[in-house]
Amino acid sequence: MSPETPSPDASPASPSRHPSICRFCHANCGILVDVDQGRPVRVIGDEENPAYFGFTCAKGRSLPEQHAHADRLLHSQKRQPDGHYTAISSEAAMDEIGQRIGQIVAEHGPRSVALYPGTYSGPHAPSIPAGIGWMLGLGSKMVFTSSAIDQPGKHVSNSIHGRWLGGSHAFDESDVWMLVGNNPLISMSGGIPPSNPSKRLRDAKKRGLKLIVIDPRKTEVARFADIYLQPRAGEDPPILAAMLHVILREERYDAEFCEAHVSGFAELAEIVADFTPAYAAERAGLTSEEIELAARAFAGDGRTAQTDVTALRGCAVAGTGPNMAPRGNLTEYLLLALNSVCGRWRREGEPVPNPGALLPRATPLAQASPPRPGWGRGESLRSRDLPNSAAGLPTGALSDEILYEGGGRIRVLVCLGSNPIAAWPDQLKAIRAIENLDLLVTLDMKMSATSKFADYVVAPKLSLEVPGVSLSSEAIEQTYVGHGYPEPYAQYTPAIVDPPEGSDVIEEWEFFYGLAQRMGFELKLYPIRPESGVLRERRELVELDMQERPSTESVLDGLLNASRIPLDEIRKHRHGKIYDDEEIRVGPGDPDCADRLEIGNPDMLAELREILAEPFHAQQPGDPAAAAFPFQLISRRLPNAYNSSGRDIAKLNGRRGYNPAFLHPDDLAMLGLRHGDLVEITSSHASILGVVEAAPELRRGIVSMAHCFGDVPKRDDEVREIGSNTGRLIDNESDFDPHTGIPRMSAIPVSIVPAR
Repeated sequence: MSPETPSPDASPASPSRHPSICRFCHANCGILVDVDQGRPVRVIGDEENPAYFGFTCAKGRSLPEQHAHADRLLHSQKRQPDGHYTAISSEAAMDEIGQRIGQIVAEHGPRSVALYPGTYSGPHAPSIPAGIGWMLGLGSKMVFTSSAIDQPGKHVSNSIHGRWLGGSHAFDESDVWMLVGNNPLISMSGGIPPSNPSKRLRDAKKRGLKLIVIDPRKTEVARFADIYLQPRAGEDPPILAAMLHVILREERYDAEFCEAHVSGFAELAEIVADFTPAYAAERAGLTSEEIELAARAFAGDGRTAQTDVTALRGCAVAGTGPNMAPRGNLTEYLLLALNSVCGRWRREGEPVPNPGALLPRATPLAQASPPRPGWGRGESLRSRDLPNSAAGLPTGALSDEILYEGGGRIRVLVCLGSNPIAAWPDQLKAIRAIENLDLLVTLDMKMSATSKFADYVVAPKLSLEVPGVSLSSEAIEQTYVGHGYPEPYAQYTPAIVDPPEGSDVIEEWEFFYGLAQRMGFELKLYPIRPESGVLRERRELVELDMQERPSTESVLDGLLNASRIPLDEIRKHRHGKIYDDEEIRVGPGDPDCADRLEIGNPDMLAELREILAEPFHAQQPGDPAAAAFPFQLISRRLPNAYNSSGRDIAKLNGRRGYNPAFLHPDDLAMLGLRHGDLVEITSSHASILGVVEAAPELRRGIVSMAHCFGDVPKRDDEVREIGSNTGRLIDNESDFDPHTGIPRMSAIPVSIVPAR
């Protein structure tokens, strides 16, 4: 169905209705879009969609407002010498950008060019492969991603633990599930399938799922928990180590699985012996009984052999908050250790719930793939002693690489679906870095905080103006354990509307194609390689025709080569389909395979020993020992914002376009504050303003704020309109992970006083 084709039951005077995919975020919800006179006017959930069951969130329902937003860029912009911007055609912009980058590379080498793709490019399948392909064609490996400042611990822990080639248990089939610092009902990710997570959770509870949640805030998902632990922020590693202590002490582990497939058991057991529930409880502000109850509920009675009908199925996963807090790698590693000692992996003969739709065909095996280096491979930084890691180059130190005064510094930055000034840690340094660039190019739908510094802002098409597929939600299973679709679901959408009349907007992949053409090299698209989950067939490299620009449809066909279900078949089912036509079971492992899952990694065990050696004080609000910084600031998500996107859409933010500083009512009373008061929040590094609101679901001593709000310092007084940037409180050169470079971005010690 083309954008102009009405649905069969539409009268000439009524809007046409089209099934499509929401791409406001990564969740890929199935939607119905009403189009009137060529413009989207209404979005609702698609009740015919077999995976989403009619669900969509407020963000998706605001797509018409996003497309028609007054601030939307309909033409690319070029910065003039006096600082103001004038429109430039997309073709002329590519001419000038290609020439400028060519000159800089000729003088300083390809390493001087960096790419930063953000989360907003993820739902568009060709965007990131095209950006990375252009960088590799240019000869630069300086690709930095949001993975290194979001959940880098997942990538690192997957590498150093190893993969189970049979895959993990899926949420919809599990008996027990543990969420540590994630809230899938709001984030639409994080361990509950993104396809209507609230329905999935309600259905799971009806069938008897036991849910364990660990979070300083009693989140929306925590209200469904059978066991809820509300610790001090940043204490997840000792809690998880204490749970392992209980499970090993009480022999609740899967001895048969560990004997056959796990290494490092004795080494882990030795160190967690010191993490008693009493010790962890004192650190975290819990009781021993809470930790023991959670451990026993997750492990069951230990009888988890394949032939035992009482075997528990389940998984333990973490979210963004624990990864942004100190020792995020360790948190994720201990969760994998919990899953492994409890045998929470699929065994020989078991069916794989998602053998693939847009993903290649699964080839599951009941054996381990060995650990790989988690860091120290590939390109490293020159400004600081930080290596590449399994999560990529250290984005937390990208500002330093731009400000570096030695040879090989980054001089050109291309931002794809990203907003560094809102997202990067240590915002004031990030601003200095952005100002230090020789060339900044952003692909942005509006003049965001970062684009206001750009030399060129390339105006892109928006989601309903381009074809798309539900790949991002399916592919996440390849990286994150316990994530993705629990069935082989896929959906395709054509473009639903054309761009506004008179506009000059292009797709993101077309920008990189145009640059490659002008710079005289081929653009090759490199499909993303799997990191976890089951083995799948490899996709072939995609080489684009550089003489005649291909269509987006042909690019999608190329990128999705080797999909189990051909894209032409998926195109036939406009409401999406579950392709349960084939059952694939876990095959037997190679009897000669000696590979094992590693739960005794020396670096992770060394971090556990550091925890035991460090002094701590179980402080409470008002405690003199914590007089300087008595509160902990934790990150959170708001339901109607996706990082820095959506907060300027009136339909979403209502009368509150800021990110409140949420505090427990007793903490507000202790500070002499009322709902709506303005406060100054100070870390050891910087200060921001905040508007306080009461949140009784918080643990006392916690201030909870969404990240990616606010703007540059000169707009700080607009805090009640645009909020504050919590990244300004972060020092990216102190208290950072030595392997991924991520600084402490959550559980930040802060003070709070009334603003003067």
